[in-house]
Amino acid sequence: MIKGFKEFIMRGNVIDLAVAVVIGAAFTSVVNAIVAGLINPLISLLFKADTLDDLTFKLGPATFAYGSIIGAIISFLAVAAVVYFVFVMPMNHFKERAEAKRKAGRPDPEEPETELTVLAQIRDLLAERSTDAGTGAHRE
Repeated sequence: MIKGFKEFIMRGNVIDLAVAVVIGAAFTSVVNAIVAGLINPLISLLFKADTLDDLTFKLGPATFAYGSIIGAIISFLAVAAVVYFVFVMPMNHFKERAEAKRKAGRPDPEEPETELTVLAQIRDLLAERSTDAGTGAHRE
């Protein structure tokens, strides 16, 4: 029973999920700061109000606060726009450039060489030297 729990916890995807939750929480504060410091003042200028919560209408005894719904929708769209244009779009651009470099045969300078790539390079050099040795050519 304890062994199964230990295996579950030690799986890579559980650790990755925990890291994602922590990073997501930190990321949320960055996005909220951008929305609060940049987007909300723009909304205030547009609607000439500090908050949209005051926009209501009465129908009999019921009061409908349609301003808070509009505010929530605008806030959601603002957060989505910030996430997309500040984080997702630049990351996609970076990935596309790295993939284009990889396809062109140039290694990504951010990507460290692995043992496998170094061993493949050694194998290729040894094969090249053995071919040169068979023809009598000598390379420096």
